[in-house]
Amino acid sequence: MIRFLADENLNNQIVRGVLRQNCNVDIVRVQDVGLSGADDPTVLEWAAQQGRVILTHDVATMITFAYKRIEAGLSMPGLFEVSRRVSIGSAIEEIILIAECSIEAEWEGQVRFLPLR
Repeated sequence: MIRFLADENLNNQIVRGVLRQNCNVDIVRVQDVGLSGADDPTVLEWAAQQGRVILTHDVATMITFAYKRIEAGLSMPGLFEVSRRVSIGSAIEEIILIAECSIEAEWEGQVRFLPLR
């Protein structure tokens, strides 16, 4: 099962809902690992070192820095931009589906958008 890092701006209701529906999903928040207030490159570096796919609502800057890491040949385990327009329930379902059906490193170097459909 893949491991996630929830960016500081990701709705905490999504994180709580994922863990409530499947307590085996490995998801931590930047606040939980001492990265509160850290800039995007620092969050991306930490996620790469820990092998965690990032979940974010941040379309403005996080995606840009993720692509810069990829272009520089640096590790980027994956990033999912969760649309603020998707319902919390749908976001929870999709994250659990991704967690349960993905293989390790499947999302390496990829930026994807939720909902996947």
